Amino acid sequence: MEAEQDSAPGWEAIDRALSRLYLRQEPKHYGPRGNGANDPLAAIRAYKRIIPVPHWHFVTYGLSELHGKTSDDPQRSGFGFELTFRLANPDDSEEPPAWVPDFLQNLARYVFESGNVFNAGHYLNANGPIAADTATRIQAVAFAPDPELPAIDTENGRVEFLQAVGITNEEEFALKRWSTLRVLDVFLDYLPLWVTELDRESLVDDPEVAERLHQGSAQEGSSSAMVYTEQLEWRQHKRLLRQSITEIVLDSRQVGELLALLPLRLPFGKPFSLIGPSARIVFEPAPRNGAHADGEALHLRLNEATLRNLVACLRTQEGRYKVEGLDAVEVVVRKSEGQPRQEPARQHG
Repeated sequence: MEAEQDSAPGWEAIDRALSRLYLRQEPKHYGPRGNGANDPLAAIRAYKRIIPVPHWHFVTYGLSELHGKTSDDPQRSGFGFELTFRLANPDDSEEPPAWVPDFLQNLARYVFESGNVFNAGHYLNANGPIAADTATRIQAVAFAPDPELPAIDTENGRVEFLQAVGITNEEEFALKRWSTLRVLDVFLDYLPLWVTELDRESLVDDPEVAERLHQGSAQEGSSSAMVYTEQLEWRQHKRLLRQSITEIVLDSRQVGELLALLPLRLPFGKPFSLIGPSARIVFEPAPRNGAHADGEALHLRLNEATLRNLVACLRTQEGRYKVEGLDAVEVVVRKSEGQPRQEPARQHG
């Protein structure tokens, strides 16, 4: 009975996967912090690497089921993944930076508290440096399968190893304009194993990288199907014997993203959504323009000419805008308030 209580098949399966890479290395081990930190992860381990570049390879324990099976999904262990993270170690330090376990615990806490799981292709903005109190430009993360740790099957179900890749705000915008995994494939030529380097500049500042990203988005469009915003409203005002006026109220912070992403969605036959706390606007390609209300969602249908007019006239400055071709629609842009929503972006075609 005691052997059964101590059994940890999920934990042991992760250990076996890592032993294929680190047969003779004893990892640094981090358990949950005390003092009421309420850390969701049972452990984080860090392995020191020399090739292809010196770095630390961190792996979490606890987003999957480490002991007995408790979830209802027989195919998936817990949330179905563990996180990994690779941080450059140019000084050949023998101790990993202390902020990384806290960072990974915070990512895991977001999953446990929100119920939103990360998948390959998602990205998340940290609203500041991922390493607190540093001047790094790395202020977001994107998620991709760890290039050295394939998914494993355990007694509790399947577990993927999902690597959090540190990126700049400019690089995050490049993901939105094309595809997270496509952009990360480009970055892999410059960031071996997607090792995060806190002191690097943005890759999109490199003309060669910028051109590759531009060509990709121009040929394939954007895979970002939606953007979350704290400020979004729409309302329709009825008029006697005339078509109703539809008023759309946008957050000025999101206007720039909207203008950049709409031409990379609608001409490719893909809709695009703005999602607020209590409202949604779905921009759809259509041969004829129109605005149709469906519950809390407003479906705004645009032909090619009207899409061009919208992009040409709408600005991030506060004001009221009318778009040629949408005679019964007015767009009101208001100053941004608060912080952007920390929702993982969903990559849908």
